[in-house]
Amino acid sequence: MTTIAELRDRFSPVLQSIAAGTLTRERDRALPVAEVRALAEAGLGRVRLPVEVGGLGATIPQLTALLVDLAAADSNLPQIWRGHIAFVEDLLVTPHTEFRDRWLTKIADGAMIGNAWSEIGTVERGSFGTRITVDGEHAGVTGQKFYTTGSIYADFSDTLVEAADGSQHIAVVPLAQPGVSISDDWDGFGQKLTGTGTIVYDHARLEARDVIPFADRFGYQTAIYQLVLLAVQAGIAAAIEADAIAAVAARTRTYSHGNADRVREDPQILQVIGEISAVAHTASALAGQVAEAVQAAHETALVGGETARATVVAAELSSARAQVVTSRLVPEAATRLFDALGASAVREAAALDRHWRNARTVASHNPWVYKAKEIGAWEVNGTEPGFQWAIGTVNDRAAGTSEPSAGAAGSAVPVGV
Repeated sequence: MTTIAELRDRFSPVLQSIAAGTLTRERDRALPVAEVRALAEAGLGRVRLPVEVGGLGATIPQLTALLVDLAAADSNLPQIWRGHIAFVEDLLVTPHTEFRDRWLTKIADGAMIGNAWSEIGTVERGSFGTRITVDGEHAGVTGQKFYTTGSIYADFSDTLVEAADGSQHIAVVPLAQPGVSISDDWDGFGQKLTGTGTIVYDHARLEARDVIPFADRFGYQTAIYQLVLLAVQAGIAAAIEADAIAAVAARTRTYSHGNADRVREDPQILQVIGEISAVAHTASALAGQVAEAVQAAHETALVGGETARATVVAAELSSARAQVVTSRLVPEAATRLFDALGASAVREAAALDRHWRNARTVASHNPWVYKAKEIGAWEVNGTEPGFQWAIGTVNDRAAGTSEPSAGAAGSAVPVGV
């Protein structure tokens, strides 16, 4: 098993190179294709794989610490790998052993997996317009997905599909084929380089053995999807802190109505830096705390029963509490950064606005207000948080409340990016 120090030593040169080009990529809206490939070559895609199958054997807390470092260098990059991380996590606990063994080998050999779950428009809540048909050893997928984070960089996409009988499945679709079209049409004001755009499947082909029931997905997936976003927020906060410290230390111009002749000695400015630092360290600590809860859920996943369900509930509540806090504190810290600096800080060359835009975008994925409501329902009434949730229009079919499947201890559909 690896250590976090070993992981950091391994990835440090790549992270330094990534950080050096972040502002240029941000200003030019240049997708980090080379950076994603460098991370893959360094082994990011197989960090969680067991050593005996070619992985690095890292725990979820170790992976999370590495993702925070990566987000501090460029917050787009951990999010790009979010779908891959969840796919690997499912492999580690899936009951589909032949599927697991085949895909563990592919991942160990360098395959990268993107995400294609969400749909926009008038799709019914709880249903999907992307359909699959199976014919012997082959299958075909037709439909359109949005919020396909990471797929534009990937070899395969983890795609949520629906069969003619209404059953839902995971289909692992090869992306380098005529039946797949991927567009970089993500137009959000933040996290611009995540490749969170559209995939169109037009009778895209895949092997039937690469289709598994969605109900069998791992139970703690909602928490791990959110954990990646928490790591992104913690990394953004760390970058805000670093930029604030460097800018204040370098400033030579002071205001006549300030409190010192050197900005770095002005107590009000130092207060702002202290507040930003507190947020950065809190966000990092929260990400680590949630990672421990998710690790516990992983360790009990193969046991099943009430023990597994209890750890899934604990992981979901832990991630939700952290989400509520970081969704407000990190964007606020990004705003406070400008309180410590002068008007020159808003010039485009510095691109300091990216911190707020990115933090606010990450916070908008899965509305924290609903997570706060579920925390309150648990605390007051002992009501478990929902795990099977989706977004869409409501009609007679979708108006009811879905119960989580027993096989997955409650599967979840991640909404948004």
